[in-house]
Amino acid sequence: MKRKHPTKSQRFSSVWDALADTPEEAANLRARADLMRSLTDFIVARGWTQKEAAARCHLTQPRINDLLRGRISRFSLDALVNIASALGLRIHLELKAA
Repeated sequence: MKRKHPTKSQRFSSVWDALADTPEEAANLRARADLMRSLTDFIVARGWTQKEAAARCHLTQPRINDLLRGRISRFSLDALVNIASALGLRIHLELKAA
């Protein structure tokens, strides 16, 4: 199928802005990614196996695998906060002007 107009290349300030339809969705993706990265770093730093991490988080091993592989679409902010809490972690939020 031939397009009527050639597509123009777009530039985005972040990958999240490119993936999201709205600035709000991009902000949510960014927050989830940051939290997932922090949780992954915490688990890896302790040398836990996925099975050990799952037991400590009250999750299944496949769910921990999703976390460690960065499958962001499978986690809400609520779910990530619950995982942090299960690990005895407290989340600190900081707001900055966009």
